[in-house]
Amino acid sequence: MLAEQALEGLMPAEAYRRTEAMHCRVPVADIVSDADQRIDQLLHGEAFDVLHRRGDRAWGRARRDGVVGWVTLDSLSPGAPLASRRVASVVAALPLNALVDEAAEGVADADLQPVGDFEREPVAVAERLLGRPHALGARSSFETDCSGLVQQALLACGLPGPRRSAAQADLGRPIAREVAERGDLVVWMAPEGDDWTGHSAIMIDADQVIHSTGARGGVVVESLAEVEARLTGDGYAPAVFRRL
Repeated sequence: MLAEQALEGLMPAEAYRRTEAMHCRVPVADIVSDADQRIDQLLHGEAFDVLHRRGDRAWGRARRDGVVGWVTLDSLSPGAPLASRRVASVVAALPLNALVDEAAEGVADADLQPVGDFEREPVAVAERLLGRPHALGARSSFETDCSGLVQQALLACGLPGPRRSAAQADLGRPIAREVAERGDLVVWMAPEGDDWTGHSAIMIDADQVIHSTGARGGVVVESLAEVEARLTGDGYAPAVFRRL
């Protein structure tokens, strides 16, 4: 097993190797597992630290959310340039939260904001993505899975955006269902052995959530009670609620 040179002494590995900084040069690039299952995506401008190359693919770690996997080399460019602007629109040629320098081909200046100029309310960002298709492993404003929607809403507001539902369930502080309100996170942990760690949503109000779900084919608003019944019926744990 290979590991980053920076991890020597912190985790066991057969060999340690210096990483090669690269970045995503296309709008969205898939990150896949050894089994060729999509497990994450890179957005334009995001850094990918390459540890190993094999044929037309690179194996490494997405710097923004830490996911490790394979990316096709033709979707990457050398280096990890410091971005000065981010995509703030959900209808631009590049996805929401993509990173760019002063020039972004095909993207209007009105679709960009300076890095550090963030949205104020994650749920309002998620609402702008209503109707976007659901796709496992996706995390963009083009298509997304449940935790990808929550992650992108958080990143647009300058908040920590873990990729998996299990990590999102540790954000903020726990609250009781009775006090849950607009903007609170809701997470159902997956049954043991599931490929994905859980299901994530954001409260729209005291009784409804916005989420990306395969059961409805995309980003939708549903009643919390309906989602709770469907997921617990499939073996998920009862919802936990977190306030950021």
